[in-house]
Amino acid sequence: MIPWRLKFCGWPKSISRHAALDEIVWFEMFLAAGHYPNMKFAPVIFAAGMVVCNLANTAESIPSPYAAWKNGPPPTPDFFPIAVWLQNPSRAVEYRETGINIYVGLWNGPTEEQLATLKKAGVKVICHLNEVARRHLDDPTIIGWMHGDEPDNAQSLGAGKGYGPPIPPSKIIEDYRKIKAIDSTRPILLNLGQGVAWDDWIGRGVRRRHPEDYPEYVKGCDIASFDIYPVTHSSPEVAGKLWYVARGVERLRQWAAPRPIWNCIECTRIQNPERKATPHQVRAEVWMSLVHGSRGLIYFVHEWKPKFVEAGLLADSEMRNAVTQINRQILRLAPVLNSPDENAALKTSVRSGGRVAAMLKRHDGFWWIFAVEMEGIESEATFECSELKNDVEAEIFESERKLPVKNGLIMEKFGPWDVRIFKIKAR
Repeated sequence: MIPWRLKFCGWPKSISRHAALDEIVWFEMFLAAGHYPNMKFAPVIFAAGMVVCNLANTAESIPSPYAAWKNGPPPTPDFFPIAVWLQNPSRAVEYRETGINIYVGLWNGPTEEQLATLKKAGVKVICHLNEVARRHLDDPTIIGWMHGDEPDNAQSLGAGKGYGPPIPPSKIIEDYRKIKAIDSTRPILLNLGQGVAWDDWIGRGVRRRHPEDYPEYVKGCDIASFDIYPVTHSSPEVAGKLWYVARGVERLRQWAAPRPIWNCIECTRIQNPERKATPHQVRAEVWMSLVHGSRGLIYFVHEWKPKFVEAGLLADSEMRNAVTQINRQILRLAPVLNSPDENAALKTSVRSGGRVAAMLKRHDGFWWIFAVEMEGIESEATFECSELKNDVEAEIFESERKLPVKNGLIMEKFGPWDVRIFKIKAR
């Protein structure tokens, strides 16, 4: 085990990695000075198996987590990954108009036709490395590779034959190294199941209640993702508890650091004909994800009940319009979201109601507080930050409302699942 210490904008973060090959890959990633023209690199110290690297950032941003890959996602501050899961490329222009910029997965693909369609639409893709993909290693449309979906779940033995155990982490790591041997210029995405957020998920079979598997699984990826859909969930333990999304992000961040974390977002009935997320709930799940550290979103848009609809999001005009507005706001705020967290300077307390989570950023002369009500309960929260000037106003982003800042405090009322974005002039 080689512990590293990295410092971004003066904030230290200790990271431990286990596999020697991975240590070399990630060490090279962070030391690729050519990718970070605004970074100053201190000497690297090797002693008793220890690597220590202090990075001092001279810009109001942190290095993009994608800067290490020549053909990966754009490493620019104005890029934020917003993806859709396993959709027909014929709809790529429609998805692009909603703010989606990446396809994840291609049915029985990639094929030449699928790649050509996405290229024409200007939408990037993360897909399997098949024979067609090998002929496109220099194609900028492809920005990443992927494993099969949810290997942590019990695996089907065939129609009527039941389920066997999950794919073991060792197989995922082995496949990861095989893909890297073919192409190391793109990151590899691993999407895991709801066991990331919920230990009692029966779909893990014999590995139910074994969260210790996940730190091993993520050694086989560069981007770790997961899915859980609380609104449409069939279990009373999860159903309606949107905070499971945030819990999964938090846990996966802990297990996968320093890899970027993405997560899936529900927006259709999926397999529940009686319930689906409202636009307000979808917005809450999105901002719960971002406030807890997700660096990319994947919309799951299929619907099986009451009837199968592959592009369920596009078929639902209300949800489509809402998701478009959510995505446009995220893309507008991408430089802020890609700036360093300053959460140590923020204290959030709830005077009444449920639980409110918040994230603090500083960018371009402003402080930003992103907050979301977590439990579906009317709440009143106080945000305290000593860095805030007195006698200024907190603008609620994309709203006419403003709140006073007094002694570094902002007080606000939240309805169930409400989101607030505060913008405050820095000193």
